[in-house]
Parts: sequence; structure tokens; C-alpha cells
Amino acid sequence: MRKFFLLIVFVCISSSFAQNKGRLMIIGGGDRPDYMMNRFIEYAGGTDAKIIIVPNASGDRIGTAEYQVEQFKNLGVENVDYIDCTKETADADSNLAKLENVSGIFFSGGDQSRLTRDFLGSKFLEKIRELYSNGAILGGTSAGAAIMSKVMLTGNELANSDSSSAYHTIQKNNIETVEGFGFVTKAVIDQHFIKRKRNNRLLSVILEHPDLLGIGIDEATCIIVNPDDTFEVLGENQVIVYDATEAVNISTDKNNNLSGSNLKLHILSSGEKFDLNSKKLIQ
Repeated sequence: MRKFFLLIVFVCISSSFAQNKGRLMIIGGGDRPDYMMNRFIEYAGGTDAKIIIVPNASGDRIGTAEYQVEQFKNLGVENVDYIDCTKETADADSNLAKLENVSGIFFSGGDQSRLTRDFLGSKFLEKIRELYSNGAILGGTSAGAAIMSKVMLTGNELANSDSSSAYHTIQKNNIETVEGFGFVTKAVIDQHFIKRKRNNRLLSVILEHPDLLGIGIDEATCIIVNPDDTFEVLGENQVIVYDATEAVNISTDKNNNLSGSNLKLHILSSGEKFDLNSKKLIQ
């Protein structure tokens, strides 16, 4: 009886967490149409919401942050600000205080490795996790999209040193991945996907991590990940999902070229929905 009671309590707690967990808006870079950002504002709680920009991926933190603050203000949000910090100052009381009562956090584009450098292991990131667990929406574009997954693409190649011919192979031990923020645990996120022809990069990664889906998000397009691990595509272009979870005969040849059979491919347009648990399109 006691075990049954504890099981019921666990299920209730798990269900409550799933209901309270917020959403993710993961943007593939490029333009951010107003209708897309209005959806972010809606999920944050409307124009009265408190929204914070985290611009650390950018090489011009202040310029990027001010530009994005202006975008939100033009859409009617008054209580929007940014946090300018470094790895050394991220956990300052003044920065943590700025996160109080925030219901929308937006990570700018640039270099995702700057974000992981500055925030992994920090109280700052733990506070953002807490906000997300309590219903806040987290958004990110380009680099701010890449950091959402636990297995994160850095953008670097390890075997190919020819920068004029990037991602021209599907090869083992070439695409560098590191630990990301881990808000998405069932997939690897790639961005600028169709425009920059990054299919070889993502195929290489999922053949090395066949337990994960590969989600390639194109520019001016996003996925909105719901608390139940379903997502909706919103934007001007497409999202491609690679699925190697049932692949067979994954192997490498003498040149480390990867191969495999029974991979699945989904090409999704705006309005279509996908379930990360069943790995199927939602009809």
C-alpha cells in the first residue's frame, strides 16, 4: 500500500512538472517575423510580461541586446531589458535579481560556445532552469538555438581543415559537439539549415548519436517545443527532422566515412506538428 501511495505521489509530481514546464522557441537564424515574436510574447504572458535578453553569443553584446530590446518594444512590450555580463560576473547578485519574475528569456545569435563558456555550471543558468520549470518561455536564434540541446554543435570540423569546403563529408569524428544547456534532450538542434546546406553536418552527428533525432531549422523559421515534447513549426521556411533511431548497419569505412540504412526523413512546413516521443508527424 505504501509503495502504491508513493507511486501515485510520484506520478502526480511528474504530471505537475510537465504541466508547469514552459515552452522553447528555437529559431534557425535570419529574420524574425513579427508574427513569430508575437507568439513568443503571447507565451511569456502578453505585452505586460517581463522579458530578458541574454546577448553573450554576440561579438557585440550591447549593440545586439539594444536592437532586440527595441524589437520587443516595437511589439508593445515595455518591461524588457538585457543582462550584460561575463563568465566572471554572471552570478552577481544584481544579475540574478534581474531574473526575478521573468517569464521570457531570449538568447541572441553569434557563437554558441560563448554561451556555454559563460553560463554552464553557473547560478545564472540554474535560475533560468528554475524559471523554465515554472512556466517561462525560453527563446533563442542561431547560436541561441544551438545551445538548447544537450549535445551541441559548435560549428567546428575536426578532420576537415579546408574552410572553403565546409561539411563536404558524412564522416565520423569530424563534427565537434560539446555539452549544451540541455533543454532538449531527445534531439540535436542545427540552424540556418537549408540556406547553408548543413545536411552533412547533422547526418554525421545523428549517425554517431543514433538515439537522438536531428532537427535542422531553416532561417526565419522556428520550432515551438511544448511541455509534452511535441513541437510546432512556425515561420517562412522548413524544418527537417532526421531519424536514425531505427537505423541498422551503422558503420565506417577505412576513411571514416559513415554509412547506415533505414534512416527516416521528415520535411515540415509552418503549422505542422511533430512528436519527439513517438517520432511521428501529428496529424
